[in-house]
Amino acid sequence: MFLSVVLIGLIGTLIFVYLIGNNNERYWKKRGVKFHSKNKVSGIFWDYFTQKGAMFERLGELYQQYKGEPALGIGSMMTPALFVIDPKNVQHVLQTDFNSFHHRGVDMNDGDQLADNIMFMNGPRWKLMRQSMTPLFTSAKLKNMYYIMDKSAQDFVVYLKEHPKLWEGDCFETLMTFCNAAVCGAIFGIGTESIFDSPFLKVAKKITAPSLKSNITFTLMSMSPTISKFLGLSLFKQYEDFLIGAVTNVVEQRKKDNVKRHDFADICINIQKNGTMKDPATGTELEPTYGILSAQAMFFLAAGVEPVANVIFTTFIELGRHPEILEKVHKEIDEHFEKHNGIISYDVINEMEYTDQVINEAMRKNPPIGLLTRRCVKDTVLPVGNIKVESGTNMFTPIYQIHNDPDIYPDPHVFDPERFAKGSKQSDEFYMPFGMGSRMCIGARYSRLQMAAGVVHVLRHFTVKTKQLETEMKFKTHFVNVRPIDVDVEFIPRNVK
Repeated sequence: MFLSVVLIGLIGTLIFVYLIGNNNERYWKKRGVKFHSKNKVSGIFWDYFTQKGAMFERLGELYQQYKGEPALGIGSMMTPALFVIDPKNVQHVLQTDFNSFHHRGVDMNDGDQLADNIMFMNGPRWKLMRQSMTPLFTSAKLKNMYYIMDKSAQDFVVYLKEHPKLWEGDCFETLMTFCNAAVCGAIFGIGTESIFDSPFLKVAKKITAPSLKSNITFTLMSMSPTISKFLGLSLFKQYEDFLIGAVTNVVEQRKKDNVKRHDFADICINIQKNGTMKDPATGTELEPTYGILSAQAMFFLAAGVEPVANVIFTTFIELGRHPEILEKVHKEIDEHFEKHNGIISYDVINEMEYTDQVINEAMRKNPPIGLLTRRCVKDTVLPVGNIKVESGTNMFTPIYQIHNDPDIYPDPHVFDPERFAKGSKQSDEFYMPFGMGSRMCIGARYSRLQMAAGVVHVLRHFTVKTKQLETEMKFKTHFVNVRPIDVDVEFIPRNVK
């Protein structure tokens, strides 16, 4: 009897899967869109979990296989999903038709307080929070708070010098420590003590560390909101007590001290002073509770740690491979240190044009994130191919593949900082290391400064040597980020004053 029930259940499941797969294929064929018939139900998600490597690599295989197509239908349970291939269509989804594609593509479940931030918010709530956070990232504000990044980088150099074992160890993990400390300095305040002595650092590293659980959770949230809600999935719930408590303590103390440090705590105080956030067009309101403010701190950690560490790491990898480029960077850095008596201000860091070109090219070749997701919220049409897209469709757009497409960037595997020199004919129309359009990362300029500060201060005191274990770059399993593995960087001290 038991075996009969199991057999009937198995047959029923197979029939159900077969019907879903056929329905997915018919859906896109009716719209004149080619469908990737392998794994008609789970599409590239199945390959992602059964093969080594990052999600962008699975999309990359489709990008190469279907290069001539404007877009490709893919399996995603019972939700229509479209992989957008043509760069003009990608630009349309991410930038031009914002009203139809402003949804991030992932729904966070109720109760996951720290996920209620501008990275995952949608609709009027996202607009309200972004408007409130934007003042933190103006040129004037960034100039005032650059001292936090500069001190973080100086502390990191001291930290490196005091721990020589790190010179030949896991460079990426070492850089993660720096980025965590720098972001903690911006969120939790910075004083005269080293940021590496911060009690928040250990917990912050746990929050930002990638894991199998977080990969599975994020994938299910992207693939099927229904399953995600049914399972009650959350990304950050276990850290709520710590982070909400920490942000509350820092902001309350700042109010008592009545001092301005031009950091995240200051913007929290300003938001609370302004009271309820309101959108008159929709009537949407947001109360500036410590829960929602702490969620924005979570955004800082998620966006400002691992992606930034990825960029600094790949910058060092490329410089270690190209000693002639490394020499030019060292020369520019040394000249500015000597010219300004070792004081690297906001204005000075922005004078280092060649170093900026190098970081830009590192982000071109290995962008911090490999793809972006969106969800269609209003029936619309993609211009190339005249593809009708219905509301509710999940969209996947490539970044890594576009940045490494020879039709867009000639000789893409060549590391050439001159692509980003002033007056270069290289088009930046499809350059999007931080995304594109109105939902481009709000902290992009902050992250660039943090990257530059880290690169400049480390290379003032160290040179780098790349140790590649494989001839071809491999990447860590991750849904969004581009994290090279089987390669490391050695720090070698320089003789400077």
